[in-house]
Amino acid sequence: MTTSPTPTSGFTAQTWSQVKTFAGRCAVRADVDAGVAVFALEDTDNGQPFEEPLPQPVIWHDDEESLAAVIIQAESHETDDGEQLGVLGLLLPDGTTKVGFVDDAEEVDGANPDWLALIDAALDPDDADDED
Repeated sequence: MTTSPTPTSGFTAQTWSQVKTFAGRCAVRADVDAGVAVFALEDTDNGQPFEEPLPQPVIWHDDEESLAAVIIQAESHETDDGEQLGVLGLLLPDGTTKVGFVDDAEEVDGANPDWLALIDAALDPDDADDED
């Protein structure tokens, strides 16, 4: 898998719906190298882009915490075992990108208070510490 090496512009609660997305086809290495896609899977079969409107706000649960994110790329790929793997290209509020799996992302509305609080915490971590 090739992943994007550079962060892109981030988002706020007001600008998330305006972020650039990668949709309509599966990404290739050149897309990642050009910074227009988050990832390119080269070792799977039958890749298909998701038929879902992007960007999509999510609360992404990684191993250590829950983070506000926006899905900017979504693809389904078949593994060697014949399983379908849903892979997401995620943009975080600070502009960094991550690759995640569908099972780790909870789709939310852009007005979800938990998602909005996670954006605030990501963009101003000092304020989040003051609230504790």
